[in-house]
Amino acid sequence: MPEHALQNNMTRKRVAIGVTGASGQIYAQYIITELLANPSVETDIVFTDTARQVYPAETGAALPAGLIPNNTYFNRNASGSNAADVFIIIPCTMGTIGRIAAGTSDDLICRIADVQLKERKRLIIVPRETPYSLIHLRNMTTLTEAGAIIAPASPSFYTNPKDLQELIQNFTSRILDLAGVAELSREHRWMP
Repeated sequence: MPEHALQNNMTRKRVAIGVTGASGQIYAQYIITELLANPSVETDIVFTDTARQVYPAETGAALPAGLIPNNTYFNRNASGSNAADVFIIIPCTMGTIGRIAAGTSDDLICRIADVQLKERKRLIIVPRETPYSLIHLRNMTTLTEAGAIIAPASPSFYTNPKDLQELIQNFTSRILDLAGVAELSREHRWMP
């Protein structure tokens, strides 16, 4: 491979997205839309079977094209030698969080999360649950101690969003900032 081709590949960030069956599919929709529109990002998307049902029910939209099956490990993101730069699980069920915290890679989403942790790559988990049980809190503590970023689906109101779309966009912009994909714009920052 020519050296310039290698350099071009090195500058493009690969972001894997995992979507589980939790409520809050609008967050996934916004993140996926933003990433697919960004030419400097290569995006791999994995949906659980339940997410494939909940996503269209909550968003009214068809599933994104090119989804990777969740029931196989035959995927580049499942190998430590080819880990994604960032893996975002949005929204994330507490069951998925529990399996990741226990090191149980029983599907591709859990395996990619396991790879991200062992390779010290960025793993952002967006739980969508309330209230949290003690078990949930302990699992999230375990994942935080292992290097994951837990970013609950808690949108901010200090920007005085005018509608639901602006509220969702503010939160998803924060996630993309955490992922190092897009810097949080001035209008999404707290300014006294």
